Amino acid sequence: MPSVGSVHAWTSLAVAAACLLAVQGGVLEPFDDFSYEGNHGPDHWADTYKTCRGKYQSPIDIDEHHVTRVHLPPIRYEGFETPPLSSTITNNGHTVLLKLNMSEPATISGGPLKGKYVFSQLHWHWGTNDSFGSEDLINNHSYPMELHMVFYKKNYGSPEMAQLQSDGLAVMAFFYEVMPSDNAVYSEMVDYLPQIETPLTKFSLRRQLTLASLIPCARSHYFTYYGSLTTPPCLEVVTWIDFKHPIRLSHSQLETFRRLRTQHGFLTHNARPVQPLGGRNVWYNAGELNLEEDSAAPRSGASVTLVASLLAATAVAMYR
Repeated sequence: MPSVGSVHAWTSLAVAAACLLAVQGGVLEPFDDFSYEGNHGPDHWADTYKTCRGKYQSPIDIDEHHVTRVHLPPIRYEGFETPPLSSTITNNGHTVLLKLNMSEPATISGGPLKGKYVFSQLHWHWGTNDSFGSEDLINNHSYPMELHMVFYKKNYGSPEMAQLQSDGLAVMAFFYEVMPSDNAVYSEMVDYLPQIETPLTKFSLRRQLTLASLIPCARSHYFTYYGSLTTPPCLEVVTWIDFKHPIRLSHSQLETFRRLRTQHGFLTHNARPVQPLGGRNVWYNAGELNLEEDSAAPRSGASVTLVASLLAATAVAMYR
C-alpha cells in the first residue's frame, strides 16, 4: 500500500477536498456538481470525478448463486448500546444524515475486517416508490431503502485520512422492507423529518437513539466485498458488509423521506445505479465461527485469512 505522500494518495486528497469530504455523507454547504438525474446525474459523475470510472465501483448486484460461502468470526460491536450525548439529523441536499455525539465513539472489528473501525455517521438511500431504492441489489431485487453506517479505520486517525488508504473505510449496509404498521423505534426521528424538509437544514433529536436500536438483532448473515463510495468522488476504499436481514418501516414512514427537498425539487430518489462487478469476489457469511470452540477452526481460520487477504489484495491492486 503506498504512503499518503504517493501520487495516488495526493490525487485522492485533492478530489476529496474538492467535494468537501463526501465520505462524511455530504456537507451543509450547497454544491451542485452532482445529482441523481440530468446533466449532473450518475452517468456524468466521471466527467468531473475520474475515480467514478474505476474498476471496483459500488453499488453492485449481488447474485447469491455466484458468491463464496464462508464462516467468519463474529463482528464485534462496541458502543452500539450506548445512548449518544446528543444527535442531529441533517438534510444536506443529497440524503438524510444522522450524526451522533458520543462520549466514546462506537467501533466494529472482526468479521472480514483487519483492525478496528470507528463510527463516523449514517445516512440513507431510497427510491421514488416502495418497489426500488436500495443501492446494492440482491439477485437483481431492489429494496425500498438502504441504510449506510460509515466507519473509518482507527489506525488512520480520521475519516479524512482514512479515505486516502485502500482499506480506510467500512460500510455496514442494511436493507428495508415495507410493513403495515409504523416502526416505533424510528417514529420520533421520522416524525421530525419535516423539520429538515428544506435542504441544508438540521434538527436536534430529543430522544437519543442507540445504533443497536436502528438495526436488526440478527447480524450473522451478510455479504461482503471490496468497493467504493457510492457518491462522488467514488473513492475505492470501502469494505462493504451488506446484512441479509432487513429492517421494516411502514409505507407512510418511507414516504416521509421522499417529501424532503433538494436545491432543485423533491429528494424522491438518491440511489446510484449498480456498477459492473469487474471480476471481484463476493463472500457470503453463512454463520459466525467461534474459533475457540469449532473443531474445524484451522480450516475455517484459513478461510478467514483468505477472505481478508483477498479483500486487501483487491484494494492494493487499485493503488498500484
